[in-house]
Amino acid sequence: MTEAIRIGVAGVRGRMGRAVVAMAEEREGVLVAAQFDHPGPTDQDLAACQVLIDFTTGAASADLAVRAAGAGRPALVIGSTGFSDQEEAAVRAAAQAIAIVKSGNFSIGVTVLKDLVEQAARKLGREGWDIEIFEAHHRHKRDAPSGTALLLAEAAALGRGEALGDIEVRTRDAITHPRRDGDIGFSVMRGGGLVGEHAVIFAAEEEILTLSHSARDRRLFARGAIEAAVWVAGREAGLYDMTDVLGLRG
Repeated sequence: MTEAIRIGVAGVRGRMGRAVVAMAEEREGVLVAAQFDHPGPTDQDLAACQVLIDFTTGAASADLAVRAAGAGRPALVIGSTGFSDQEEAAVRAAAQAIAIVKSGNFSIGVTVLKDLVEQAARKLGREGWDIEIFEAHHRHKRDAPSGTALLLAEAAALGRGEALGDIEVRTRDAITHPRRDGDIGFSVMRGGGLVGEHAVIFAAEEEILTLSHSARDRRLFARGAIEAAVWVAGREAGLYDMTDVLGLRG
């Protein structure tokens, strides 16, 4: 009988932390070996886990990645969003020592949607087709645009062969000039208990193409994160995402 993969769960008091623990208890071949919230894991927690799943904050995840890299374990599955450039750099550096799966969304559907957005952006081109990313989440979400919205925008920019930072427009307050060709815009909604709605809109003068995804239950993200944990256990050091986990790379 195969030994269960020992996972740790960060932020167990949060919505996603609770969902991950509940889903892990239903998943064969997985054992929750450590659970923690603030102030973070002890050295004993890190040693007890093969993989640690973290849906907390960008700052907390970056600190955790540095600690895990220094200890040489465990592998990480990071679903946190709202990273600063410095925190992103810390995670990338940690991935030279440990295996990390990092994604703005652990949904299978969103992973496929990302590829479709890249293909559409490549085929439609920048002339005559405006791209707008719409996202809506519950009223408690703090970062905007969402990690998924940025994931989809990165895919659109990649399809056009450009860097997102050069063409993104995150707000239009007090901007009076017409929309520039090639810009990727963001529209954000926060309200109620929305789990997650995302749409990528390709708008031309005479037609509109919309690619969208609706999350009905955050358990789907927990399920994806656990599958990522199973996949990354024992992997060599590196920075991976859900495209790797699902075998869709290339």
